[in-house]
Amino acid sequence: MTMQPSSSGNRTIAWPSVITVISAAILIGAEVFGAAFAGGWALAILLGLNDTGAHILQAVLFGVGVLIMIAFIRGAQRVEPFTRRA
Repeated sequence: MTMQPSSSGNRTIAWPSVITVISAAILIGAEVFGAAFAGGWALAILLGLNDTGAHILQAVLFGVGVLIMIAFIRGAQRVEPFTRRA
């Protein structure tokens, strides 16, 4: 039985890349979720919805914001890998 090295090898966390992506995610997340909240409120008024309708619309837009943030983090991880070979 032979021992083969694992495909992951010796990997270390690239902290500068992780911190950069997390910092950008915080900044972009504040904008995305702020826009979801304000957009839901504005659309609810425009459509003549009551408070419950406004909260539902805000929750839907918040969910879209979560999907946007997931896509951003995945894309940023491709550009700034979180790990590197030691």
